Amino acid sequence: MFDKAKELYKLQKEARRIKGELKNTHIESENEGVKVVINGEQEVISIEISAEAMQDQKTLERNLKDCFNKAIKKSQQIGAELMKDVMGGMPGLGQ
Repeated sequence: MFDKAKELYKLQKEARRIKGELKNTHIESENEGVKVVINGEQEVISIEISAEAMQDQKTLERNLKDCFNKAIKKSQQIGAELMKDVMGGMPGLGQ
């Protein structure tokens, strides 16, 4: 039983380390004068919009949506990749 608790503590410690790494990972997505930067925890870091991109509201809205979706998808892929090793070490969840 002590071994399982020790293993669980080790996995929790590794998950905290990865969470910190994700917070410091910046993901950038750019499309037609719109640039979005989020971190690995999917928090918005910055948004930049060029003067040209501001000219057409519908296009701007579409480009913002596309940038956010691409950045979020990439952050999910990065998070999944980092967590794969941790989850693989948990009984019943590994491959």
